[in-house]
Amino acid sequence: MPLHFPPAPAPALRSVLTALDSPTAVREAPTPALRTAQQPATPELPLPVHVMDRITPEGVSATRLAGWRFLIRCGDHAVAAAETMLTPDGWTFSHFFEGPYVTSTERALRQAETVTQPYQPRLLSMPSLYMLTLWLHGDISDDGATGHPAPADLLVPLAPAPPGIAAHRPHRAADLLPVLTHRVRTARLMSSPA
Repeated sequence: MPLHFPPAPAPALRSVLTALDSPTAVREAPTPALRTAQQPATPELPLPVHVMDRITPEGVSATRLAGWRFLIRCGDHAVAAAETMLTPDGWTFSHFFEGPYVTSTERALRQAETVTQPYQPRLLSMPSLYMLTLWLHGDISDDGATGHPAPADLLVPLAPAPPGIAAHRPHRAADLLPVLTHRVRTARLMSSPA
């Protein structure tokens, strides 16, 4: 198995398990598939969610850990995801959700399993581009909570991807990040007052 999942913080996992055991949390979640599931729901495949919310003038990406995401499996596939976040009191459950990124993440992880090189899977969100990627980090000894995309890391855009970016096609970070940097800068220039 070439994917080496970093261990999620124990309090993050506990908070998701507690939410899954709470009829109120599940019933009030905007996740019909989770509410109507006939099989037990289990959190699996913990992924640290890193956000790239700025790119320096030199083109260097600045990322920060925003949370941990668990795919919620019922039977043989994921029906939802659970997001956790870090608060002053520690890791806590944030929300359940479903939609295209859940199935797209599951698909991208299955594709990544076929790669011969070992990787540590993470998620990289780029809010300014409305883009989420599966980030396959080459240093499997990292704790998952820190770091930036290395040039040889792979980024797999998840569907729906921004126009002109093919979903589920792996790109070396060194090749994709300059394209994304250009898009971010262009978007900033177009939104700046004249």
